[in-house]
Amino acid sequence: MQQRRLLLTSLFSALIIVGAYLRFPLPPVPITLQTLFVLLAGFLGGPAVGMASTAIYLLLGAIGLPVFSSGGGLGILLGPTGGFLFGLLPAAFLAGLAGRYRNKEEHPGRYRLLCIIFGLGATMIIYLAGVPYLKLVGNLSWKVALQAGMLPFIIGDLLKLAIATHLAGTLHTRIDQFLGQVLA
Repeated sequence: MQQRRLLLTSLFSALIIVGAYLRFPLPPVPITLQTLFVLLAGFLGGPAVGMASTAIYLLLGAIGLPVFSSGGGLGILLGPTGGFLFGLLPAAFLAGLAGRYRNKEEHPGRYRLLCIIFGLGATMIIYLAGVPYLKLVGNLSWKVALQAGMLPFIIGDLLKLAIATHLAGTLHTRIDQFLGQVLA
């Protein structure tokens, strides 16, 4: 059981890395798919797998491996996008609460609704961590920080949330079977 959970954590870490490279460069914060995979890790793996997958991703980047959309190293974590990256960790936890509260006997629409609610909260956490940090590090006004770090991303983040919710609703039974249990 523990080996399967480790395998799932590793898979989601790899997907988050791949998602960071699937990007559209928009200065100072690029549009990437890493948030989609952070949400999916939480939705399907629960808080522990979601946070562990994200923590591995952040740790690999912190030690210098080029896993972030603009490379690797502490300089990126301390740069303009650092707040968004650090925001992924609590976002993964919050998204994981949707996975934790899913129940096979209940209507599948309830699980999807939980994914949407917790996913919206997770997305807001990323903005709440990233925009003020961008303002501080970039020495920007609130207006410019919001225009650069949040407004261009809202529609894309809602689309990523819809995709993650659909995938979670489709795959959760198989993940539960793979892990041999319902997340508790």
